[in-house]
Amino acid sequence: MRLHAHGPCIPSLQKVAAGHLQRQAMLYVRQSTLHQVFENTESTARQYALRERAIALGWPAEQIVVIDQDLGQSGASAADREGFQRLVAEVGLGRVGLVMGLEVSRLARSSLDWHHLLEMCAMTGSLILDEDGLYDPATFNDRLLLGLYVRYHLERSGR
Repeated sequence: MRLHAHGPCIPSLQKVAAGHLQRQAMLYVRQSTLHQVFENTESTARQYALRERAIALGWPAEQIVVIDQDLGQSGASAADREGFQRLVAEVGLGRVGLVMGLEVSRLARSSLDWHHLLEMCAMTGSLILDEDGLYDPATFNDRLLLGLYVRYHLERSGR
């Protein structure tokens, strides 16, 4: 076991099972404003680069879906984010083995939206990947880490 930014973690490949790899990996790419889209190009590039992490974990390139239609939209609510709504729907239908985002707190900036996605991932056996690690929300420790991590970021951002 190696130490991880958020504590001890199981090496990534041990979390990925054949059942995960038979489903899609979905990469959710978002920046909060159009200004950020044009000014923070490095962040956007880092988000798209997560696709390579999914390939390294065993997902075939043709099973990786990039959802970037919410670029330039705030994550404060899922109401106007069609891409996020699509992600949650696909997870809920059991079609997703891996959800990816640059940092888990960027997937949703609303606690309600975040916990809904987390619950759906736990129920359908979908893993969550960000720059810091790979998480299985169906396990107690990973779910606890994800909850604390997102809570911390929501508090920091004043939401």
